[in-house]
Amino acid sequence: MHLKAIELNGFKSFGKKSRLDFTHPLTCVVGPNGSGKSNVVESFRFVLGEQSMKSLRGKSGKDLIFKGSSGVQKQNRAYVSINFDNKNRVFKLPSGDSPINVDFDEISIKREVFADGNNSYYINNTEVRLRDIVELLASVNIGSSGHHIISQGHADRVLTASTKERRGMIEDALGLKIYQYRLKESEKKLSKTKENIKEIESIRRELAPHLRYLKKQVEKIQKGEELRGELTTLYLLYFKREHAYLGHEESFIKKEKSRLKDLLDSLNQKISNIKIEDDNSFEIQKTAEIDSILEKVRAFRFEKENLSRSLGKIEGLVELEEAKVSRGDSSITIKNSEFNSFIDSIHDDIDSALSSSDLTSAGASLKKIKDDLSSFRQKYKLTGEVSREDLDNLLESKKGLLSKISELDKSIEESSEKVSLIRNEISKNKEDRYKAGEEKFTLENERNRVASSLEVIENKNTIFLRRKTLFEENMKEAVVLVGQNILGFEKGDDNIDFRDEEQEDLRRQIERLKIKLEDIGTGGGFDVLKEYEETAERDNFLIKELADLEGSIKSLETLIDELKVTLDTEFKTGLTKINERFEEFFKLMFGGGGAFLSIVVEKPKKLDENMDETDVVEEDKSFEQGIDINVSLPQKKVKDLAMLSGGERSLTSIALLFAMSQVNPPPFLVLDETDAALDEANSKRYGDMLERLSKYSELIVVTHNRETMSRADLIYGVTIGGDGASKLLSIKFAEAEGYAK
Repeated sequence: MHLKAIELNGFKSFGKKSRLDFTHPLTCVVGPNGSGKSNVVESFRFVLGEQSMKSLRGKSGKDLIFKGSSGVQKQNRAYVSINFDNKNRVFKLPSGDSPINVDFDEISIKREVFADGNNSYYINNTEVRLRDIVELLASVNIGSSGHHIISQGHADRVLTASTKERRGMIEDALGLKIYQYRLKESEKKLSKTKENIKEIESIRRELAPHLRYLKKQVEKIQKGEELRGELTTLYLLYFKREHAYLGHEESFIKKEKSRLKDLLDSLNQKISNIKIEDDNSFEIQKTAEIDSILEKVRAFRFEKENLSRSLGKIEGLVELEEAKVSRGDSSITIKNSEFNSFIDSIHDDIDSALSSSDLTSAGASLKKIKDDLSSFRQKYKLTGEVSREDLDNLLESKKGLLSKISELDKSIEESSEKVSLIRNEISKNKEDRYKAGEEKFTLENERNRVASSLEVIENKNTIFLRRKTLFEENMKEAVVLVGQNILGFEKGDDNIDFRDEEQEDLRRQIERLKIKLEDIGTGGGFDVLKEYEETAERDNFLIKELADLEGSIKSLETLIDELKVTLDTEFKTGLTKINERFEEFFKLMFGGGGAFLSIVVEKPKKLDENMDETDVVEEDKSFEQGIDINVSLPQKKVKDLAMLSGGERSLTSIALLFAMSQVNPPPFLVLDETDAALDEANSKRYGDMLERLSKYSELIVVTHNRETMSRADLIYGVTIGGDGASKLLSIKFAEAEGYAK
């Protein structure tokens, strides 16, 4: 790998694009003071990532941009790009997963600065970070302001620097900057990780009380959920039984109510159909009828007796006459005409009595017959003569009287029977009234019983409705307490064994659980659970973060220890090699003598006035180790750097810097007038050393020294053109001295 070219555009005095191609091992840049040749050196520092504006001789980014001249306008930006050959693929990036591709035959690094001070970095025209540039250059032992860019002032700085600063320069020369960089990065990460741990622990301490509170709330909620589970089980059983009971009860009440109402209506109808007279009008009426009939019977009997007596008399008369006839005695003579008139009168009276429907009229007829018979007896005194015809008529009257008596007997019998019937009617009426009253009484008692039963059913229905309402309220309350799933209790189980005492026991258990739930007070449970889960998740995340960070700390501490060991080992090994070359170059420059570097340990600054040196750990002491320079000039006893002359100091610093560069040779070295203080003899030695160094690194030498120029393979001249901007020319050695002046 070698440096191919560097290009400047708008950088400091280079207002136009300028390019230096490096085709030989040793290239010189010459030019008068103020021409801008030092700006070429600074362009190397700039493009390689130098961040110190002091090292670039500026105060801000705009100081690095061409400010314009009479012939070239002011620039708004400046850039420098540097090209390296990479056919051997020596450029690497430490991150294996880096998105930057460096697998090219040529690597171009570019840095651009703007008037506002902002910078952009590019690798092969891909914008990257400064860190990427630093890491890429470190892989080929190139730093931004290290040992490979040495100016006249920087050459002496290695002598004037503190022991600690000098150690840094040597570490840079040994290519240990990458370790230092990684060490600092690791220490920063370690510090940041520890800060993160403190921050996370602080956050966890802040979270802990709230998390404990939420945990207690969650435990309450979980206890509440357990209680809800128990309550759900009890509710399901209670509602199942209660629903079955209410269903049975409602069906029973409905049927029983309907049955009792129908029965009550039937009884009322039956009772209304029973008509019972409240007075004795029927009995009085019938008794009056009996009295009337009995009165007639008495009249019939009286008439019968009269007729019977009249009949007896007629029979006596007839017997007497029949006896006389049988004896032939006809002394009693009754006129036929009178007898016939008498008989007719008797017949008329009998007919009148027989035909009369009124007992009074019949009685009057019979009385008339009696009176007629009495008049007939008095008139004739049975002395008259009676003919056979009259006797027959008399017999006929007897027959009529017998017939009439028979009819009277029949009337009497019929009247008695009628009285008996009426009395039976009265008796039956009494019996019917009694039975009707008894039936009505029975029906009324049954109605009262049914009405009482209906009232009981109504009361039971009222209790049922209250219980049903309570059931519905309990259902609503249950939904609030345990959720909609409670509505999924089994329904329609007709075979359930319902016992009210068991249901009452379930109610008591449910009430106890409800009181416990109320005491727990799990309102807003979902929000609390969600907040607890989020807080616990955050705390767990922080715990994991802590574990990761603690793991990172261990890894970083291990890496730091390894880097320190590697750094210390590499440093000591490199220091031995530098001392070998330093001794060699010192003798070459001074024609003898000797020089070497030694490690010195400086006491660290105490963090506390009460701290003892033993309080500082060994690891910290390693960073307080510095480098001291020990010299021994030939034929002189001078060993202190402060006692060296200017030329001796210059030769010593050059010998040391060259020795440092040869232990781990960089791809190129930039030497900016490091030979300015050398006399002719030392300049020759300096030139010999340049030729020797050019075998290991490309050399870009800015010089006024003729001896140095004579060793160059390629010379660039820098001058100020007529447009007021620096420009580059490739010149011959014969022209170099003129440009240098």
